[in-house]
Amino acid sequence: MNTDTDQLIKPETTEVEFDPIESHVNSEYKYGFVTEIESESAPKGLSEDIVRFISAKKNEPEWMLEWRLKAYAQWLKMKEPNWANVTFPPINYQDVIYYSAPKQK
Repeated sequence: MNTDTDQLIKPETTEVEFDPIESHVNSEYKYGFVTEIESESAPKGLSEDIVRFISAKKNEPEWMLEWRLKAYAQWLKMKEPNWANVTFPPINYQDVIYYSAPKQK
């Protein structure tokens, strides 16, 4: 009988490891429930222009925009933390969409 545990790499072999969680996460959604919603999104990435775009979309007062721009400027100066006993690839903050909302009718 072939089980998931049969496919795990043994330290002395070079076979590919089978990860059931990774396999599940990367599989097609099979239950058929989908909600198609038209949305408006900002382009990927974070910049002063994106901060201004988000603030305008939210109809924020000028003081809030200034506060956000000041926070963004401070964030640019920050370094990524180096956590003990944790390893993961660096986050690509320019590959994230920071604003998306349903289109208003």
